Amino acid sequence: MAVDDKHISYRIYLVAVFIFVMAIAIVVKLTNIQWVEGDHYRQLAKQRTVRNFIIPANKGNIYSADGSLLATSIPNYEIRFDAKAPKQETFEKYVKVLSDSLATVLDRPAGYYEQELRKARANKNRYYLIARKLSYTEYVKIKGFPLFNLGAFKGGIIIEQETVRKHPIGKIAERTIGYDKIDPATGVEVGKGIEWAFKSYLNGKDGKILKQKIAKGQWKPIRDVNEVDPIDGYDVISTIDVFIQDIAHHALLKQLEEYEADHGCVVVMETETGHVKAISNLGRQEDGSYIETTNYAVAESHEPGSTFKLVDLMAILEDKVADTSTVYDSHNGIIKYYGRSVRDSHNGGYGKVSLARGFELSSNTVMVQAVYDNYKNNPSKFVDHIKNFGLDKTLGLHFKGEGRAIIPHPKDKNWSGVSLPWMAFGYGVSVTPMQTLTLYNAVANNGVMVKPQFVSEIKEWNKTIKTFDTEVINPKICSPETLKKVRAVLQNVVKKGTGSKLYSKDFSMAGKTGTAMVNYGKAGREGMYYASSFAGYFPADHPKYSCIVVVHKPNTANNNYYGADVAGPVFKRIAQKIFTDAPSTNKIKQLDSKIPKQEISYEKYDLESRKKTNQIPNLKGMPGMDAVALLENLNAKIKVKVIGVGKVKKQSIQAGETIIKNTTIVLELS
Repeated sequence: MAVDDKHISYRIYLVAVFIFVMAIAIVVKLTNIQWVEGDHYRQLAKQRTVRNFIIPANKGNIYSADGSLLATSIPNYEIRFDAKAPKQETFEKYVKVLSDSLATVLDRPAGYYEQELRKARANKNRYYLIARKLSYTEYVKIKGFPLFNLGAFKGGIIIEQETVRKHPIGKIAERTIGYDKIDPATGVEVGKGIEWAFKSYLNGKDGKILKQKIAKGQWKPIRDVNEVDPIDGYDVISTIDVFIQDIAHHALLKQLEEYEADHGCVVVMETETGHVKAISNLGRQEDGSYIETTNYAVAESHEPGSTFKLVDLMAILEDKVADTSTVYDSHNGIIKYYGRSVRDSHNGGYGKVSLARGFELSSNTVMVQAVYDNYKNNPSKFVDHIKNFGLDKTLGLHFKGEGRAIIPHPKDKNWSGVSLPWMAFGYGVSVTPMQTLTLYNAVANNGVMVKPQFVSEIKEWNKTIKTFDTEVINPKICSPETLKKVRAVLQNVVKKGTGSKLYSKDFSMAGKTGTAMVNYGKAGREGMYYASSFAGYFPADHPKYSCIVVVHKPNTANNNYYGADVAGPVFKRIAQKIFTDAPSTNKIKQLDSKIPKQEISYEKYDLESRKKTNQIPNLKGMPGMDAVALLENLNAKIKVKVIGVGKVKKQSIQAGETIIKNTTIVLELS
């Protein structure tokens, strides 16, 4: 027994020691938690019950050059109710009058709201939904209703806010206006266009609000005021002109639809400043419709074809190795270099013609001979001209994804005997439409090459924060003598060359047609198609605007895919409507900058008309700018008021009614 008692005593001692050690460990751990790690755990507990939430700042607006809203932030509000927050007597005092008030703004009767509010109170619902997607005006009204006007703690009102980006002019220029958002799949910020390029100005600074967790996934603001108020972003004033943009968009769309083309783009640029007044990029969808998908004008680098021949002519004239009067034999429309044929589009060629006439007729054989004969012993000299014209590098636009130029050089390992002659008619090189336009614009701008510009100013309300002045890329791309000759030839292209279908004795234009085969180098020419283009400027004598049109993969069923037939009419339509059909007075009424509705009022005066009638035409379904132009051409005094953007859906004076002088017709656009 003594031995057993001794063993029992040992076990008791061991247990006691173990308990003592455990007690010491617990004390040490508690002390450590309290004093060493206390701040960490207190912060963790606070984060799980109280947390700061981001309040997104309102983005600045994007405006057109004429003051129309292109993009704006519209706040949407969601209101919920913490049914446990109000005291019972307070709830009973205001529940009926609150329900009556809610019924005046929302779409249900007062009895419904009283029943739901009482049910939420009985169920101790701390996050009952009152309404979502409310406008600011609706939110302010509801926030001021009885009970809710007592605030979050006494009245139980919970306010959630999100900002939605809207484009008041719809899909027009959507790709250039762009977007800036978070990809939900990756959480990475993505964006395009002006929204992305100028996000540092537009986005402002986010605010913070402290919220307390009241249930799983449900958080309630702790106080009525923010921890940090958000700061709204600045406004961006773009160079886009809504009137010209509408013309360009519909002119391109009409041609794409007519030729069932794959995609196309058009850019209209102000000659002196480089301000892009209109840009449209349309791609065909599976259902045959066209939408803005890719910024083809900026991003798509491809072989330009005959519009590149302007480089040939300028280089030759600058080096004085030939003149516009130098005669070349077109060799019956076909000439070979290293076993490969260069052909004219006209069977049999053009006989013996001058360099100028060869350019006007877009003769491949003439232009290739002029380049090859004069630069075959020193091709680098010709390539250097291309570089001097700025076509070997990107323009450095604010937009990301600008297409990369490809200009071969004799030192390249892929340079061959046919590289130089092929470059002469726009093959083996690759440039974007915007690069081509920049060169043609320089010719129009007396030799001064300016950088295309999409934004002119950053503003905070009426205060200018930053201006973007015209940026000169090259102050003198060629001599005045070369410039004079080149401009004369470009004007003759339209008067009596490949662009003669565009000629109008009432309105002067200058430019160059282009037709290029795309994917011609693939085996069996798989996927080969045509890209039709026209680049130029107007009016020819005193250029105000330059313009490029490119249409990819037009339907070739009628063997009608040439630049003059497919792209040229878009150029002509834009030029004529800007200078011939444009309203004589354009007064734009800018409404509240936060409300995305524009009202454009045009006043008409006596004009010589090509269509004389005393009856109002049927305008429904017509693009708004077309309708305005048509009414302008009526031989009568008439005022036109246009509301909205798009096509005419309603006219205040019906078709067939007699025109009364000095009357006003209101056109509502879709």
